[in-house]
Amino acid sequence: MSEIIWNEPSIRKAMQVYFITGSNNCLKDPLHVLEEAIKGGITLFQFREKGSGALSGDAMQELAYEMRQLCRRHGVPFVVNDDVELALAIDADGVHVGQEDEAAAEVRRRIGSRLLGVSAYNRAEAEAAIRCGADYLGVGPLFATTTKEDAKSASGLHVLKELRDIGIRIPIVGIGGITAANAGDVIRSGADGVSVITAISHAEQPADAARELLQAVHIAAAR
Repeated sequence: MSEIIWNEPSIRKAMQVYFITGSNNCLKDPLHVLEEAIKGGITLFQFREKGSGALSGDAMQELAYEMRQLCRRHGVPFVVNDDVELALAIDADGVHVGQEDEAAAEVRRRIGSRLLGVSAYNRAEAEAAIRCGADYLGVGPLFATTTKEDAKSASGLHVLKELRDIGIRIPIVGIGGITAANAGDVIRSGADGVSVITAISHAEQPADAARELLQAVHIAAAR
């Protein structure tokens, strides 16, 4: 079991640059991409092996385990997307689920004190996620994205402001179409961090891409 103690400050810190990828999202070897991203300063990693060309079975579990070990060596929290069995098998730090995945309340029951993230598109979904025990919200897609084949239309940054205005204080990471150029806007709109896939996984230099995202987050948060 992870030794990370999850509380609001540690979760907010982990949200800063939240990197998501699977083998089919990478233009280079996924382990190399992750190692470079860690060098660049990512603060949390989510293993998401979904979509066209994704691995399955033993090959998927082996990659997940290797990525888990890499993150553990560098002290980077590791969560699994929508696969509680896999998360428990490789001793992940947490699980993230979307609205069409396993019910958040059931996931909370199964994973105990591990980190639980839930995707939310609007106020109703955000409030339901909190009631079910979410530790943080992944809000979006904020901008148009083609990375996720089942992605909803972009909500725009106003949804972040709306959630904060109604009193939601749970940590939030913005998702969907985020780059170093718009990351600051995401933070200024109310998010604690930014979540990206291709902004790092398709970058020629993943370490530099991660570093630029972290810098954008820090600059916006300091204002």
